[in-house]
Amino acid sequence: MYRSDEDGAHEAVRELGPSLSTVRVDLADGTSVVEAAEAVLTECGPPTVLVNNAGTNVDRPFLEMSHDDWRRVIDTNLSGVFYLTRALAPAMVASGTDATIVNVGATTGIRPRRNGANYCASKAGLLHLTKCLALELAPRVRVNCLIPGNTETDELVERFNLNDPDARRAMLDEIPQRRIAAPEEMANALEFLVGPNSAYMTGQKLVVDGGQFMW
Repeated sequence: MYRSDEDGAHEAVRELGPSLSTVRVDLADGTSVVEAAEAVLTECGPPTVLVNNAGTNVDRPFLEMSHDDWRRVIDTNLSGVFYLTRALAPAMVASGTDATIVNVGATTGIRPRRNGANYCASKAGLLHLTKCLALELAPRVRVNCLIPGNTETDELVERFNLNDPDARRAMLDEIPQRRIAAPEEMANALEFLVGPNSAYMTGQKLVVDGGQFMW
């Protein structure tokens, strides 16, 4: 599922295989999510894996944060997970097949930062939602939260000006392993959470951050 990057979604499908398809939906719109989920269930049946990875940022100092700034982030990052999981989980539970849900969180759900009260609150809420879902959907569906650390993406490089050696050095100084993760390392962690090697894990958070948030 995607909201705006149609070309990116189609490119991902081309890379991963012809058996995949895309569905366009705004996760902040509960009605649209239900309609999209019904289409998926009709075409494909109950999913065995659900990864809630949609997210958005609107950074502002708290005293300058508008109602719309708050709602846009909470509606996408937290309510969107509720809408989609609520639409698909009944069929997942009833299918008789073991299934897994992974919610993709953020380190700011563990440790707050300035100018991101909306984002931090959404990701902290996601951690607790993960635990509630793990309790209520067990034993048929496992629910865990993947928390990625700093990962070498275009968005991270631009946001933190990591083409500047001083800015990159300052970030590395906070990471015990003294490096930024490759995207493949987060994919490996996700593969672990949805695979059989994590079959006895549910309601947990897996922090993959090079040790940055061990404290």
